[in-house]
Amino acid sequence: MAYEAWNEARAREIVAAHQMQEGPALPILHALQEAFGSVPDPALRIVAEALNISRAEIHGIVTFYHDFRHEPAGRHVLKLCRAEACQSVGADRLAAHARERLGIGWGETTPDGAVTLEPIFCLGLCALGPSALADGQVVGRLDEKRLDAMIDGIRR
Repeated sequence: MAYEAWNEARAREIVAAHQMQEGPALPILHALQEAFGSVPDPALRIVAEALNISRAEIHGIVTFYHDFRHEPAGRHVLKLCRAEACQSVGADRLAAHARERLGIGWGETTPDGAVTLEPIFCLGLCALGPSALADGQVVGRLDEKRLDAMIDGIRR
C-alpha cells in the first residue's frame, strides 16, 4: 500500500473531517494512519489542539492500542493471534516459526519492506485456531506449512 508523505495541511484536513463526530479521537487517529501509514508525532499536537486535550492524552491513546504505528507498515501486514485459545493449539510455535521465517520480531518489517509482523489479541476464531489476519483477510487452522504458503503468496 502506498501512503502519503507527511503533510501538516493534509493532517489538519483529516482532523477537521472527523472532529465533530462523537468520540472523535479514534476515528481521527485511524484516518491519519490510513493516510500516512502511521500516526506521525507532529500529528499528535494537531489532534490534541483540535480536541482540546493534552498531547499526553493523545499519546496515551496511540500507545495503548496496538493497531497504531509509529512507522508505516510494510506492503503486507500479517497479524498472528496471541490469545489464549490460539496459544492452546500451537500459536506460540507458529509465532516462533513466523519470526524465524521472516527474520523479524513483533512490530518489525522485513528489510525488503514486504511484510510487517504484528500480534493481535483475539480474532474471534477460537474454534479455528491458531488464526491470523493477512492484509485484512482472516485465516484459521494455521500450521507452519499453511503459514509458509501464505507468506510466499504475499511476498510475490
